[in-house]
Amino acid sequence: MVTAAEIQREAGPRASGTRLAWVVGLLGLSVLLNYIDRGAIGVAAPLMKQELNLSATSFGTAVSAFFWVYAPLCAFVGWLCDRFCVYRMFALGIALWAFATLLTGWVGGIASLIVLRLVLGLGESIAFPGSSKIFAMEVPAAHRGLANAVVAAALAFGPAVGTLAGGMILQAAGWRPIFWIFGAITLLWLLPWQVTSAPLRSKSVATPATDPVNFRALLKVPALHLMGAAHFMSNYGFYFLLTWLPLYLVKTVGYSIPQMTLLTTMGFVIQGVTALVSGRLSDRAVAAGADEATLRRRAMIWAQALGGGAIAALWYAQGPLQVGLCLAVAGIGSGLLATNLYAVGQIFSGPRAAGSWIGVQNAFGNCAGIIGPVVTGVIVDRLGSYGWAFALAAGVSLLGVWWWWKMVPEIRQADLSA
Repeated sequence: MVTAAEIQREAGPRASGTRLAWVVGLLGLSVLLNYIDRGAIGVAAPLMKQELNLSATSFGTAVSAFFWVYAPLCAFVGWLCDRFCVYRMFALGIALWAFATLLTGWVGGIASLIVLRLVLGLGESIAFPGSSKIFAMEVPAAHRGLANAVVAAALAFGPAVGTLAGGMILQAAGWRPIFWIFGAITLLWLLPWQVTSAPLRSKSVATPATDPVNFRALLKVPALHLMGAAHFMSNYGFYFLLTWLPLYLVKTVGYSIPQMTLLTTMGFVIQGVTALVSGRLSDRAVAAGADEATLRRRAMIWAQALGGGAIAALWYAQGPLQVGLCLAVAGIGSGLLATNLYAVGQIFSGPRAAGSWIGVQNAFGNCAGIIGPVVTGVIVDRLGSYGWAFALAAGVSLLGVWWWWKMVPEIRQADLSA
């Protein structure tokens, strides 16, 4: 068992309160930009798919290409975060994905689209291993819920802002300016990050990681693989809605682009608000003496149930009111998921191994992004309907209820002494 003193030594000196607030805020903003940029293809899909003459399978393959690089690289980037200056790695990753987003506005076919999706995945692989490493080093346990809630809210507000702004750009100017504008805005994030993280970069270089966790030993911890599978089940439904919902609502249900934009934005806004509220409430509960592990397990069970049920109901929804209600419930479930999923991983890993643990967990989880879009595209092309795609997404999400109830082990810091 790891003692509190050992955990504090691993965490090292913490940033001051004001600087820490800025760092957490900028990390949240980076995740917001992350999901704006990766989700832009879904917003652009109604016009992009037609102009580039893409079948559903081809479009699904292009979406999936992001995850071909992103998922496996999360593990490697997490390993790097435990050994090198995570603040500088963040800047490099964001610069890379911003340029990939910009250049997507000039693609002329499936080949160039896939290449730029691969580069986007390379850059964005820093986001969650890097932020979790910084949180584990700098954020006290009593504030872990709120710090992760900021990221979880950004994860939701990113698609909300991206869908709202992207839908307006799509309506007014077409799909290409979506990528030009989003990429340019992401580049601007580097300016405040360079200023805010400067003292922390110096500290990170002056006091490099000592005694990093053996990566092979980490991969032998059963809880890591069980958490990876849990992450997969939470991501499958979220990525299904993020990628395919705009296209489904416009091309299959027959909603206008403004209607699609309003409905999907509303769902993501509810997700973001839920993340912030649940994160704050969980911190208060832990501070009042509640068992953090039990609290977060129960939240994940409810989250998977709400998400899976909402996706199943969405297929049968009639009219904007019912669709909006389903998306609101899905938003509540996704908000709970995002707040607690990484917090649980940080408990298992501790500060010393947070980058590597979250990197591997995120790699497993984002295999949903590799498999899901292609499977959905094939289902739609072969069967001519989204029915079985909705059923599969709902089923995977609901399987997560049982997984968190029975399969995820006792939530405590894992023994990584090997």
